[in-house]
Amino acid sequence: MNNPIFSWVQWALLSVYLVILAGAIVRMTGSGMGCPDWPKCFGYLIPPTERSQLDWKPEKTYEKGNVIIYENTLQVAIKDFNSNTTIDLSNWEIYDKHDYTTFNATHTWVEFINRLLGAISGLIVLGLFIRSLWWIRSTPILAVFSFLTVVGMGTQAWLGKTVVDSNLLPSKISLHMIMALLIVSGLLFIRAKSHGNQIQLPSKKCTNLIFVAFILTLVQFGLGVDVRQFIDYQIKQAGYDAPQLWLSLPEVSFYVHRSLSLVVVAVSIMIYRQVVKEGLEKKYIHFIIGCILAEIALGILMYYVDFPWGTQPLHLLIAVLLFSAQFYWLLRIKIKPNDLSI
Repeated sequence: MNNPIFSWVQWALLSVYLVILAGAIVRMTGSGMGCPDWPKCFGYLIPPTERSQLDWKPEKTYEKGNVIIYENTLQVAIKDFNSNTTIDLSNWEIYDKHDYTTFNATHTWVEFINRLLGAISGLIVLGLFIRSLWWIRSTPILAVFSFLTVVGMGTQAWLGKTVVDSNLLPSKISLHMIMALLIVSGLLFIRAKSHGNQIQLPSKKCTNLIFVAFILTLVQFGLGVDVRQFIDYQIKQAGYDAPQLWLSLPEVSFYVHRSLSLVVVAVSIMIYRQVVKEGLEKKYIHFIIGCILAEIALGILMYYVDFPWGTQPLHLLIAVLLFSAQFYWLLRIKIKPNDLSI
């Protein structure tokens, strides 16, 4: 299929999934404040690698926005200037968004790579919108959704700023994640609309089961966000070195989240049986069941083995892929695709 829109949206989706994974790694490693300002990192396009780079230095050229750590405060240069032999605080102002002043090179570069991937993803989505304008007369809905996705990426960047400014307030992190799902949804719509070929349509019964499974996944996602917020608060109390305490006294949402996974499995088995009965293509349901089983396995590891390294980011990424597969299957059933081959 020689379809430029389909190719662009494939790359856009891949880039967004990578950003989601990178963001999850940021949370897992506690690197969210690795860059305490936004959009630069300590006021630089390329962040520092050593703590000494953030000390005030005599006879050094500073640019407006550069940051130093001075007497346990973040000081921001208010103009371009060359420093003298002693510090002149009139050239600086205290960063007033928060009072976080710790520098950790690993955290800084993990967060910087996350932001870099986000910027690259934004450029790919912008390219998708520009390419969609070729078909604005024949298929204007593609340009509309591409534009909305660009707006979503801009909003996501702004939400990223609010997360940093709030010193990683869990509710703002959750909102950041919800926006990521909306962006993925918009890209999946574009992908379904530009796919070119209609899939074999399932019966109404099978479609309804797929829809029920999708709703259950949304509920699970919401419960998972609530559990994640609880873990964030626990981490602030116990620290990143005590994962055995993060779910020692979980809230009700955790138990509902865990038990509901069995219902999701049961509904998915019903869908599989219906797909076999109707002789439908099995790739969607195979992928969905694989994601569900992986999610359950990761959940067991996190709870019983105290969050082994990498389980949290994988749990989130696979949850997003599960959401994507179910939503895309429904879109392919309901949306008539346009052949945009050239």
